[in-house]
Amino acid sequence: MTWILLAIFILGAIGFVLGRRKALSSADGDARILHSLPIYYGTNVTLLTMIPALLVLGLWLIIQPMVIDNAISNVIPDRIVAESGSRDLVMTEVRRLADGLDTAVARGAFTEDEAGSLRTEFTDIRARLAEVGVALGSDVEPEILVAAQRFREMNRTGSSVMIGVVLTLAALGLAYAYVRTHRDLRARNAVEYVILAVLMLASTIAILTTVGIVLSMLWDTRNFFLLYPWQDFFFGLEWRPSFEGGSELGLLPLLWGTIYISIIALLVAVPIGLFAAIYMAEYAGKKMRGFAKPLIEILAGIPTIVYGLFALITVGPLLRDYFAQPLGVGNSSSSVMTAGIVMGIMLIPFVSSLSDDIINAVPQSLRDGSYGLGATQSETVKQVVLPAALPGIVGAVLLAASRAIGETMIVVLGAGAAARLSLNPFEAMTTVTVKIVGQLTGDTDFSSPEALVAFALGLTLFVITLGLNIFALYIVRKYREQYE
Repeated sequence: MTWILLAIFILGAIGFVLGRRKALSSADGDARILHSLPIYYGTNVTLLTMIPALLVLGLWLIIQPMVIDNAISNVIPDRIVAESGSRDLVMTEVRRLADGLDTAVARGAFTEDEAGSLRTEFTDIRARLAEVGVALGSDVEPEILVAAQRFREMNRTGSSVMIGVVLTLAALGLAYAYVRTHRDLRARNAVEYVILAVLMLASTIAILTTVGIVLSMLWDTRNFFLLYPWQDFFFGLEWRPSFEGGSELGLLPLLWGTIYISIIALLVAVPIGLFAAIYMAEYAGKKMRGFAKPLIEILAGIPTIVYGLFALITVGPLLRDYFAQPLGVGNSSSSVMTAGIVMGIMLIPFVSSLSDDIINAVPQSLRDGSYGLGATQSETVKQVVLPAALPGIVGAVLLAASRAIGETMIVVLGAGAAARLSLNPFEAMTTVTVKIVGQLTGDTDFSSPEALVAFALGLTLFVITLGLNIFALYIVRKYREQYE
């Protein structure tokens, strides 16, 4: 694949040079009489050389595995499928064995012809593969080996044909674009149409990805509610999943833990982040601002697992030893307060940076008018700047809340995994995201409600965060309507 892409890019570079040169040649070297700048002629040849070839290459890489898997799957005896439990498991073994044959050929255990035919005894094949570190399972049968041979052969043939088709298409595109190149060609228009198409494609992919995520969650959530009553899920007060049956999958304890931890995190992040933003925007000098702002934003680059370890090792024991135990309200280092404080620290740069940008966007004329009326700087900040920036600040806080609701690692290490309804902030609780991870890890039966509940939890969380984001955007837009 690396060599194919390199060849396409080389042809594209050659096309750029040839296209630019021909355009100038058709204008007798005078670029002023060209319709477009010379660079557009070269770019036009490059795009016509590379884009069709890359599109065909991408489609080929998607379609070829499906065609080969379908062809190989149809020749595998039903007996082997029944013994393995599913055709997918058999195909996984076929691919693994095909990779093993490639490894054996690369290490000299077989020639390419021997890997394609392998007329020797199956026991000898197993031994020769073992010599190069490719161990076959005891349940691998000769029919699997034959399927792996066919799989390799079809892959090799398909890859060879793909190389020929893609490179031929690139060469034809280069020749076609080169022949069309002349001084009256509207090269700039053609290049801009292609760029517009690429931008539209990128937007479409982003939209389709979102639609695909939502549809996948909706489908599995529908399957969950076919197996478990929706009333018990949305209004249940207990969370006790059991893959042996008799599960209680109530959402409310998880939702309460999520909201409780997020509220504490916002109580930490919003005052600190907002005050830091006001100081940097209104009071700090250029040197102090250039020093403090990057330091605060470093917090946003720390991995959440590091925050989780900080909560587990430092903050949790500190709160337990100096607050929870002396007050008699808890004995565990894992608590809502631990996760909330550490998550609040993580959210400080989100609130601070967004609020700082919003405060700086307030027109200077509002400040000057306030100063002209005799107000001090603190009075101007309190009575003019903050009211003008308030809708944007609220939007920043809501976006930070969405980030808090979706956090997982800090909660796992700082708050524990207990699903309960309690007002005590020094007790261990858990959130929706933690249980999504828990229900989808390990040996799970994805046809059971205990596994499918993760999709219902994910859809619920998606709706909550989507609502917060829409509300934040609504506030920001309303602010723009008032002050523009």
